[in-house]
Amino acid sequence: MDHRFVLAHKPNPRGGHYERFRSIWFEHATAGSGGPPGSWLPAAIDGWLAYVEQHPFAGRMLFRDTTDNPDLASACRAIHETSRDELLPLLAAVAGTRLDLADPHALELAWETLRAVLQGLALWWYDHPDVQRESLVVAAMNSIWVGFERLLQGEAWAP
Repeated sequence: MDHRFVLAHKPNPRGGHYERFRSIWFEHATAGSGGPPGSWLPAAIDGWLAYVEQHPFAGRMLFRDTTDNPDLASACRAIHETSRDELLPLLAAVAGTRLDLADPHALELAWETLRAVLQGLALWWYDHPDVQRESLVVAAMNSIWVGFERLLQGEAWAP
């Protein structure tokens, strides 16, 4: 992989694949503001997966650790950190007081769960291109939303 491609898509105001991935979430969250996340999240996931489908190299580049190149590793780390930092407030707004914010890692763990499910499904999809995008939206909603919705309703698993 050419590290110049990754470096060219680091978070920046000029755009790039990262910026488009990011904007998909904010466009749908803004359009659905005031409504429950379950009303706008499927469309956001579908839009995100549509972008993955249209730009397969971008997803592979952003979601996989593909090299030991220090510049590339640094650029990918910056993308992941920026994504986390920008989406945490969105998750906090959605979670409201339902997430145990006394746990300093609760919000970041919720983000990591969201990230891992979506990126894992995207990487799986590259090897299974015959699967319809809608099937991935359903799998993502069942993996992410069902649990998050229960949490928002006050139910939580405890050891």
